[in-house]
Amino acid sequence: MSEIRIRRQHSLGLERARQVAWDWAEQAERSLDMACTVLEGETSDTVEFSRSGAHGRLIVAADHFDLQAKLGFLLGVFSHRIEAEIEGNLDRLLGAAQSVLPGR
Repeated sequence: MSEIRIRRQHSLGLERARQVAWDWAEQAERSLDMACTVLEGETSDTVEFSRSGAHGRLIVAADHFDLQAKLGFLLGVFSHRIEAEIEGNLDRLLGAAQSVLPGR
């Protein structure tokens, strides 16, 4: 089983970070056929995601995202490609969100 870990710092605050996470989850559902569930908390949220051969979670905090995913044997062969796609999607969403912050 392959594991993917991605951590990104940001300065969005929790409310804006939540929106980025929801946008990411919607993209994952559409493009990766993931089933996503958002669990809201007071200081952080968790986006749980799964599909055949993969599952994981994205922790959404006021100052960072922490993604951990486990890939089964068949998807594990493509782990570098999958990790690059997840990073690209998350980085694009973060970049777009940070560019609309006041003072930028």
